[in-house]
Amino acid sequence: MHDIQPQQIKHRADWQLELADAITSASELLHQLGLDHLDEAVSRASGFPMLVPRAFVSKMQKGNADDPLLKQILPVALEHDPRGYTDPLGELNAMTAPGLLHKYQRRVLLLTTGACAVHCRYCFRRHFPYANARPRRSAWQQAVEYLSRHADIDEVILSGGDPLVLDNERLGQLFAALEPVPHLKWLRIHTRLPVVLPSRIDDELTASLSALRFRTMVVIHANHANELATAEADALRRLATRGITLLNQSVLLRGVNDSAAALTALSKRLYENAVLPYYLHMLDPVQGAMHFEVPQQRAVRILNEMKAALPGYLVPRLVREVEGEASKTAIFTI
Repeated sequence: MHDIQPQQIKHRADWQLELADAITSASELLHQLGLDHLDEAVSRASGFPMLVPRAFVSKMQKGNADDPLLKQILPVALEHDPRGYTDPLGELNAMTAPGLLHKYQRRVLLLTTGACAVHCRYCFRRHFPYANARPRRSAWQQAVEYLSRHADIDEVILSGGDPLVLDNERLGQLFAALEPVPHLKWLRIHTRLPVVLPSRIDDELTASLSALRFRTMVVIHANHANELATAEADALRRLATRGITLLNQSVLLRGVNDSAAALTALSKRLYENAVLPYYLHMLDPVQGAMHFEVPQQRAVRILNEMKAALPGYLVPRLVREVEGEASKTAIFTI
């Protein structure tokens, strides 16, 4: 548990207090889940520290070492596997201003922060040098200047880290910097917080998003239906009722969601909460996460089974991101 000074408490929102109280010890997590016997076997981290909010832990099944939520965040010895790359998507080569990635036509991605509310063990940016690459507040102006010079760009994607780790004041400053750029039409926010820390979706945030002149989309990241319980449903509905378009992207992960049954249940749960499935990503080949990889042939079989069980609008697009390609590479099923 992180130490919180009394003078800090009155200045922090509830979600910030929850984040400050996130679990960073595998031993503590395993003890809470009644899995102390696994401590010596799985808790040796590989240089990527563990971080998970207690709200996310509360959805894990006690005593179940194969819980699909637990597997996503618990460090294991397999992370020492040397296969994979530290920059699997070549993002450092696509940076045109501090924190600004211009890989695709008509849209850019802004790395707003290096901080997340959860450290997913399969994260493709687990080795990313945020200290050198992310834009500090003063550097946002360089990104805005770049956008202003490129009238062909009409969409900005906020990523990180997780942009919603920024407080409402910082986000407001960023929105205020982007809004005067006349050719920007769409704002997309990629975030895991509605799923792992739903208290972050407060009234001030939803009001701020709905007041923007942009057509605003929030792309959440849920991999399993168990991630979406009552609090998460409430957070998503608060966004939806403000006119925010909600999409979901998942990563296909061995031992977590690599079955048609798991992904079909996820699609249904998403739709119940006003979210449309968007992408199902093949694992990016990042060093330390290759034990999550699912063969492409198996992925195609899973998608074909989903097509038979779901209406087309609930079947996500199976894609792989390839360095240097002009867009995500679709993997077609029969």
